[in-house]
Amino acid sequence: MAHLLDTSTLTAPLPPVVLEVGGLFDAAGHELSLVGGPVRDLFLGRVSPDLDFTTDADPDQTLAVVRRWADAYWEIGRAFGTIGLRKDGHQIEITTYRAEAYDPSSRNPTVAFGTNLHDDLERRDFTINAMALRLPSLELVDPFGGVRDLHAGVLRTPGTPTSSFSDDPLRMMRAARFVSQLGVAPAPEVTEAMTHMAERISIISAERVRDELVKLIQGKAPDTGIDLMVETGLAEYVMPEVSALRLETDEHHRHKDVYQHSLTVLRQACALESDEDGPVPGPDVVLRLAALLHDIGKPATRKFEPGGAVSFRHHDAVGAKLAGKRLRELRFDNDTIKAVARLVELHMRFYGYGEAGWSDSAVRRYVSDAGPLLERLHRLTRSDVTTRNRRKAERLAFAYDDLEARIDALADQEELASIRPDLDGEQIMALLGVRPGPVVGRAYRFLLEERMEHGPHDPAEAQTKLRRWWGEQPESQENP
Repeated sequence: MAHLLDTSTLTAPLPPVVLEVGGLFDAAGHELSLVGGPVRDLFLGRVSPDLDFTTDADPDQTLAVVRRWADAYWEIGRAFGTIGLRKDGHQIEITTYRAEAYDPSSRNPTVAFGTNLHDDLERRDFTINAMALRLPSLELVDPFGGVRDLHAGVLRTPGTPTSSFSDDPLRMMRAARFVSQLGVAPAPEVTEAMTHMAERISIISAERVRDELVKLIQGKAPDTGIDLMVETGLAEYVMPEVSALRLETDEHHRHKDVYQHSLTVLRQACALESDEDGPVPGPDVVLRLAALLHDIGKPATRKFEPGGAVSFRHHDAVGAKLAGKRLRELRFDNDTIKAVARLVELHMRFYGYGEAGWSDSAVRRYVSDAGPLLERLHRLTRSDVTTRNRRKAERLAFAYDDLEARIDALADQEELASIRPDLDGEQIMALLGVRPGPVVGRAYRFLLEERMEHGPHDPAEAQTKLRRWWGEQPESQENP
């Protein structure tokens, strides 16, 4: 299906560079079309700074057309027929028509150049991405009903889903990602194929799977994408710890559904993210992953107590280890791994505050242990309240309001975010007359404990306490 597009019907403007580059290729005697996601996004009312084009020109011919026009260009993807460039703030990729052939046992597609636009569109992942805008004529080419499916909110493949996912199993992850990002629902045949073929995701590199998972987690409704992965069995090969949250409830239903609880926590955490100028700008991958994984230690720690009660003792510590292991296997960077694992480890720390209250020293420890993750921990802890008991929810919210007020009050008096002993290492060594070594570390920890327990001291008071401590140490007798 092809027809001239009335751009006035679009809910997003067409960037001027699109028509400019289209005119350049037309003048050089080559075909050029805006293709894929950028075309889809025009119908969704948004323009991406990244623009994808396809052409009958080979890479050499493409370079000849754009070399002088582009602000900059690069040839990193040349082997795949892609020339990248930058123009007026837009990242642009221009790729020669493809007709890809796949080795079922390979992690990567084998690339063969095609000769026409229709075949190029047919090899794409979903119909909503298999649309093109010929340039400069603005002819919309939509042979597989992408506009129809986009308006209907349905995710379909140009050919059979089985063939599509066999060619590139990563497309199953993309299906879950688009559910999260675009709010579409997979067609029944897509879900069926994902279910039957989930195991094939195992041949895809961890890095490629991770990149799709991050895009899913950053979507508007990541819980829906995760749910599709779990329901089709895809999660068994990507994040099996999440699938394992679907615990069989006891006959009296004395504990909540951990899996559905985790999806609710993820939704609520997304809602608590701040704007760009706030402390946790969304979408925040660390917060969202921590929300999803915070209870993955429960299956391993579940215990039925006498009388039918269910406990999950130490699931926070177990979950932190499991989260770190899973994210390492998915090749996440170390900073993300450490942050998510730490949040999982700390997510239960608040409970008990409402019943017993905390001393100032306990509040200091809470802030110190959270460190730069404090604002995320605030949001994770609040998101973890999913009870339907309104009084309980209000009581927990009030208690956390009180804790945050305590933190703010202490922060006005002390630098809670970077609590240090009142004397540094150099001062400790000078006062005790010792060289660098284990004694200095022990003295430092003693002063830090005093600082946590009693707040800041003036230098004289800190020195007095350190001398008293030193007098009780066996080493002091060796250095009278």
